[in-house]
Amino acid sequence: MSEIAALAERLGAALEAAGLRLVTAESCTGGWIAEAVTAVPGSSAWFDRGAVAYSNEAKQEMLGVPASLIEADGAVSESVAAAMARGACAGRGDRVAVAVSGIAGPGGGSAAKPVGTVCLAVAVAGDTLRTRTVLLDGDRTEVRRKAVCVAMSDLIAGLESR
Repeated sequence: MSEIAALAERLGAALEAAGLRLVTAESCTGGWIAEAVTAVPGSSAWFDRGAVAYSNEAKQEMLGVPASLIEADGAVSESVAAAMARGACAGRGDRVAVAVSGIAGPGGGSAAKPVGTVCLAVAVAGDTLRTRTVLLDGDRTEVRRKAVCVAMSDLIAGLESR
């Protein structure tokens, strides 16, 4: 079993035990988290929906991320990831959300935010539980794959710490 499949199964069990439904708000991972969790048989019991908000406009329109926040901190920032996660929860108490925004490469990086920079946030019922930034190595596919694994691991840790 692949690392992603194993994490998806663990995540499903943690969500089911907590009585929560997952919502994803993905940018650089392009729906890969949603794909991974829906590959688990029975995931309809704990997966609600996913949003791929790749552009800044999509982050604003679909998830309610303020344009001023994107302008001030950049789309790849913990504050924007947190706003994405809160927006994905839409105030529902039965939802846990994960948001991912990053620079997968090969271009688009800067000295301050090099290729491989990924910002993640986990929120339950719209309350941010944790945010963090990681720097992942590898080519575009590898950065995205690692981001999926980190996001699911963060979700599991967030659920287990409740």
